[in-house]
Amino acid sequence: MSAPKLINAFLRTDVGRVRNHNEDFVTFREPADTADEAQNGWLYIVADGVGGADAGEVASQFASERTLAHYLNTADNANWGQRLVDAMQSANTDLRQMVAERDANSRMATTMVAAVFQGPQAFIANVGDSRGYLWRNGRIQQITKDQSLVAKLLEEGAITAEEAEYHPRRNVILYSLGSERTPKIDLFEQSMQPGDIVLLCSDGLIRHVSDDELAEIVTSGEPAQATQKLIELANSRGGQDNISAAILRYEGATEAEQAQARQAHSNPDPPKPDVSKTAVAQPLVRSQPKSLWGLTIALSIVQTILIVTLWAWLFT
Repeated sequence: MSAPKLINAFLRTDVGRVRNHNEDFVTFREPADTADEAQNGWLYIVADGVGGADAGEVASQFASERTLAHYLNTADNANWGQRLVDAMQSANTDLRQMVAERDANSRMATTMVAAVFQGPQAFIANVGDSRGYLWRNGRIQQITKDQSLVAKLLEEGAITAEEAEYHPRRNVILYSLGSERTPKIDLFEQSMQPGDIVLLCSDGLIRHVSDDELAEIVTSGEPAQATQKLIELANSRGGQDNISAAILRYEGATEAEQAQARQAHSNPDPPKPDVSKTAVAQPLVRSQPKSLWGLTIALSIVQTILIVTLWAWLFT
């Protein structure tokens, strides 16, 4: 039995307007049936070969394909997030081994952001500065954290957001696959709702397109059309780097539920409460037992007599 369409996805990559070859690579693996879905889920990868390395395009493709292969070969691991991270680490080892066997003096490295969907849960792993975003209710937010020099300086308060945008070292990344024995790979878990969209992209896109524009375009049509619009916009503004985008729309519901979710997402403002049916909370007051009231009154009278007697003795 074929698996229901949990994810409506489209991945696209473009060389841009300046580079003469594409160092980005995108790939995916969707389940063939329900058994395959239960074992492996839906997997999507965007990789960006590191500029300045000898063969960025080789690194991005090789690391992506090895990540996918290692992931599929470890189906016994029920922790899908850790399974994805382990697959990326194994791909890193493979990449370093390939470089050592081919030419000890060459360098190959790549960033990577990958997402795997297990029912209503998404696991997103990244190394470097390729990004993962979540669109929900008309708003978009970055899920991943850039592993870059500028992001680190910004986090530490050494520079402002405005300075970060034009910093001369903004392309320097701190970690990548292939650059070291065990690179730092971040993992994020996200609960999904029908109609949510995950966007995976290389830095060639976000260099030219703002978050507000991303939020508007990812829902401007089906994923195939929306990815094309994103790339066209980045190219219209210079296309200074290779550009890759993967739009992954989480369906995960019946047709009726999907239609209801899309209608709700088209109006992100929450509904106003019905005041006639809203209970007004009353302050909590601890009540005293009736048997204590008599004792309380008697004690008050005695206290008053003692105070009057004391004052009379002091001033006579």
